[in-house]
Amino acid sequence: MIDPPMGNARAPLRAWFGLAVLMLPVLLAAMELSVLYFGMPNIESALHPSAAAEIWIIDIYGFCLAALLVTMGNLGDRIGRRGILLAGATVFGLASVLAASAPNSGILITARAFLGIGSAMLLPASLALISNLFSDSRSRSIAVGIWTAFFAGGAAAGPVIGGTLLYEFWWGSVFLINVPVVLILLVAAPFLLPEYREPYPGPLDIVSVGLFAAAVLPLIFALKRTAAEGLDPTTAGAALLGLGMLGGFIRRQRRLPTPLLDLSLFRRRKFAIAIAAASVGALSWSGLSYLTCTYRQSVLGCDVLDAALLGIPMAATVFASAVAGVRIGSRLGSTCTILLALGAAALGNLVLLATSADAGLTWFVAGSTIAGSGYGILFSFVSEAAVSAVPIYEAGAAAGISETSLELSSGIGISLLGSLASALFRRGGDFAPTLSETLERADGDATIIHSARTAFVSGMHIATLVGVGAVVATAVAIWVLTKKAGR
Repeated sequence: MIDPPMGNARAPLRAWFGLAVLMLPVLLAAMELSVLYFGMPNIESALHPSAAAEIWIIDIYGFCLAALLVTMGNLGDRIGRRGILLAGATVFGLASVLAASAPNSGILITARAFLGIGSAMLLPASLALISNLFSDSRSRSIAVGIWTAFFAGGAAAGPVIGGTLLYEFWWGSVFLINVPVVLILLVAAPFLLPEYREPYPGPLDIVSVGLFAAAVLPLIFALKRTAAEGLDPTTAGAALLGLGMLGGFIRRQRRLPTPLLDLSLFRRRKFAIAIAAASVGALSWSGLSYLTCTYRQSVLGCDVLDAALLGIPMAATVFASAVAGVRIGSRLGSTCTILLALGAAALGNLVLLATSADAGLTWFVAGSTIAGSGYGILFSFVSEAAVSAVPIYEAGAAAGISETSLELSSGIGISLLGSLASALFRRGGDFAPTLSETLERADGDATIIHSARTAFVSGMHIATLVGVGAVVATAVAIWVLTKKAGR
């Protein structure tokens, strides 16, 4: 049975309660992206993972999420958006319990993979259901802005919440906190959310599902390995495999009557520009967030709670600007708003260049807050573009595309910018692979400690400049293309 879209000229109160329920999975999935930024030292002490296992503990969540978002968005359109939302919540809750009780790194990696699968089921369905809850464009735009605010704000608040929990409890608490939220979602969703499935769905092409995953995973692996170790036969082979699979995937989508990924969406200028701008913004933001977590703890010497609290201004700004983003766009126009947002992101990152090994608290707060205002607006634009660019029965698939672009870009940002900063740090002296290891081995030697911190900050500054360059180049390209289109 398919319920009709809820809402009329003015959205009923039940729709807003439904939106409140949808914010629960969005917040959980977003927090999971960054909640371990402060948690790895605790996990290292408890589980003693290898260097390779540490990387997979962090990365496997984003890999599984990015590889399955498009598929799960399409699947939700076909079998029911509320149904796949509830199934995803169940997977996410069980995986959270498994992660919190993991006795070794292998079990933790497995649990993080299932968290990614659960999130891939939750995110597209939650965004697509907004189209069913709100039929009028004004209410829908407000709802999308709130959805984006919780997604972007949740990712920004992940380190804050994780750091606060780690200060009081053991490392498993950052996963166990998900369980009561999931239980509330499972109880409330059947009463407040409508079910919706596409009335005349085409078959879900399993070959396309496999091709997409086989393209995404090798390409991310190749990017990470190239940034960390340079180009070698293994990296080249993975890149060629990913590109070949991607080419096969694109060719297949062009031939299918009901493709897994509707490439025609990218011919819509607003959608394409929003995806491009938000993707580059996500790359810059994830690199900034990852590196500044290390900066606060290992350079400024903050404990985990103080380091977490310093992230509150940025998280609050991201949340507020995401809520206001759609309204700003309606007043200034999409192109001007996106350029303004990219400019704020670039400016905030440039302010961070004033940080040093000896001081920089004020510069960090100021720079991250300015950048956060730009990132929030960007992410609200890509979500609004995804929902408004397609008919209601394709909203899940479009949401999957937009979220995939953000997740892939976030993973690439951490991989490339984080690896670049680490490589430059190691070249700064006879240091251990990471700054925290170097400080432990320094045994209180002030000269080594200051030299290592200075080397890390130098690497962070260069990586930040690379991110700024990508943001500025994207802004220039959008401005030029828009000018040409207007002629």
